[in-house]
Amino acid sequence: MGIDLNFTKGHGTGNDFVLFSDPAGQIELSPGQIQAICDRRFGIGADGIIRAVRSMSLPAGAAALAEDDGAEWFMDYWNADGTVSEMCGNGIRVYTRFLVEQGLATLDRGDTLCIGTRGGVRDVQRGAAGYQVDLGRWRLDGGEPLVRAKNLPVARPGLGINVGNPHVVVALADEDELAGVDLTFIPQLDPDPAAGANVEFVLPGDPLIVNGVGRIRMRVHERGSGETLSCGTGAAAAALATRHWAGAGAPNQWQVEVTGGTLGVRMFPTEDGEHVSLSGPAELVFDGVFRLG
Repeated sequence: MGIDLNFTKGHGTGNDFVLFSDPAGQIELSPGQIQAICDRRFGIGADGIIRAVRSMSLPAGAAALAEDDGAEWFMDYWNADGTVSEMCGNGIRVYTRFLVEQGLATLDRGDTLCIGTRGGVRDVQRGAAGYQVDLGRWRLDGGEPLVRAKNLPVARPGLGINVGNPHVVVALADEDELAGVDLTFIPQLDPDPAAGANVEFVLPGDPLIVNGVGRIRMRVHERGSGETLSCGTGAAAAALATRHWAGAGAPNQWQVEVTGGTLGVRMFPTEDGEHVSLSGPAELVFDGVFRLG
């Protein structure tokens, strides 16, 4: 006998999600059910699923509460293939708006809402043009693996960056390369990280800096989801990598153009090291009911 799942469809610059409320952690979806929901022909269609659950209601939430006892809500995120992901920069903005509009949390402009994730607690603020999330400390992680992608003539060196989840960023030479790389095929990394990685293909702007703001364009293949119209943590990783390559004098504020829109990235110092933040829109599109078999 099936059960009815009440859901909301949302997206951040085209990176789309199915969200549902389960405060007490009573609904456990199997990988097969997640794949069925995310299927774009036979299901609702999404890059991933987000469950709104209280941190106290699931084991993974214990670490979030130990880090910050104000992290009442946990973003329980699954990729479209049914695998779990540590963090999602677009997803956490959409998730925050979902919590607010469902009456599960309040967030006035200038205030901060703490959200638990498997990548750690993240602070989200509300602004005039959407939501901004502090992705926390970032780090160079994963070395410089060679990246092979279909229609990319030769393997390119990437740069491994972790912003709560793993990324490998690759610089491209021109528009033709950015448009031509076929991301229906999974990029191959050498060496291949045990847990995989999101792979961003980046084209610097010409000029790179306008009015003190860095400009890049990117496409992304997300681990567990394939090519998506946008990846928030990927935009942050791409901006960090480009600043790293640009060297001294590169700005700390970046505009990242993704297939689904534009995101803002900012690097700033804190007591525990440099943090990176992501800003952009968060849209809720429609509500519905999906029958789970």
